[in-house]
Amino acid sequence: MSLPVGPVTFAGVKTGSGPRQARLRVAHLRAPAALAAGFLVGSVPFSNLMARWRTGVDLRHVGHGTVSGTALARVAGVGPLMLTGLFEVAKGAVGPAVAGPRRPLVAALAGACAVIGHNWSPWLGGAGGRGISPAMGALLVTAPVGTAVLLGGLVAGRLGGETALGSLAADVLVVPVARRVHGPAGAAAAAAVVAPMLVKRLAGNAAPAPGRPVVYLWRLLFDRDSRVEGTASWL
Repeated sequence: MSLPVGPVTFAGVKTGSGPRQARLRVAHLRAPAALAAGFLVGSVPFSNLMARWRTGVDLRHVGHGTVSGTALARVAGVGPLMLTGLFEVAKGAVGPAVAGPRRPLVAALAGACAVIGHNWSPWLGGAGGRGISPAMGALLVTAPVGTAVLLGGLVAGRLGGETALGSLAADVLVVPVARRVHGPAGAAAAAAVVAPMLVKRLAGNAAPAPGRPVVYLWRLLFDRDSRVEGTASWL
């Protein structure tokens, strides 16, 4: 009995040892590699690492327990925040960059994986941030106008004294704006990063007290468990 020589067909795809077959194998690996890279790199908690290095403080025990740039600035100052912010944004771009421009859906999902890894980091026991920085990094690759929208909402919110409201407004606007500028692929990329950001806002850092569903409204609007900062969680 003789073995087949040359390319063979498996699952409808010819395999072999030639350059074309090698490119096909690489192409088939690119999608899972992009998703894995998005999640793994996105899960690296640069803000918490910087806080631990500079001050010995774990950001999970600062304020509301969100591992964020705001918490980092509170314990370590603006300088470490600016440096770490570059890494937090850049990590969101890794997965979509691996996916490449010819795979917009994979790139969109890779961006979502980066935000998921950031928001529920396995290195922090499932804790994390709110995903704005990696979302901006992902959209730099997939829909650059979306980065401008998210950044604009962040700045407007800070100037107005309610960063969470500004970010929520940006979350609402980013999908239609990305669609108008970048088409359906841009809208998909924006929706992919916004979805886990909104889920994390609602989930918060802990389950709310039983019988107080209004907490979810405050979380959605203000990203905290009360209407007014510092008041009881049932307000």
